Amino acid sequence: MPAPERTLVVGRLRKPHGLKGDVAVFPLTDEPERVFAPGRQVWVVDLEGEVVEGPIEIERSRSYHREWLVKFAGKDGREALEGWRDVFVAVPAEELTPPAEGEVYLHELEGFAVRQADGTPLGLVTAWYDLPSGLMLEVQGPRREFLLPFKREFVVTVDRTARLLVVALPEGLLEA
Repeated sequence: MPAPERTLVVGRLRKPHGLKGDVAVFPLTDEPERVFAPGRQVWVVDLEGEVVEGPIEIERSRSYHREWLVKFAGKDGREALEGWRDVFVAVPAEELTPPAEGEVYLHELEGFAVRQADGTPLGLVTAWYDLPSGLMLEVQGPRREFLLPFKREFVVTVDRTARLLVVALPEGLLEA
């Protein structure tokens, strides 16, 4: 079965755990208990998003510290999992809970228009960076680019349908 047209990455495969075919998965989802539930079909994808294997069924799973231990059907023993270090687990996008009102998937942010509350256009989001201080958006404005903290006090409204962010800029952000 070919991979669905649109999949989203929900976890990063880390390393085999034990001798019975379990693998440690770092979850990249808010709902790991639902996403890694036994019986779910998933795809293994590489850094380019190319399918390495799948669909493959989750046989069992459980929370383990900050990760999840997952056993895939037909993958018995450490040897069957060695080639999967640092690749990803993806599921069909339509099987995931969609973002709530005012939320957005990170990969969707590029191309969002950025405006001030009074309607003044500031530019377009061209990239995002996950920094120790939090998520930063790179915005290409009419005169220059700037970094905008993606925090509630600065991003007032997120409109996925209109692909628009309404912002209240920090003092001095646009001053040259």
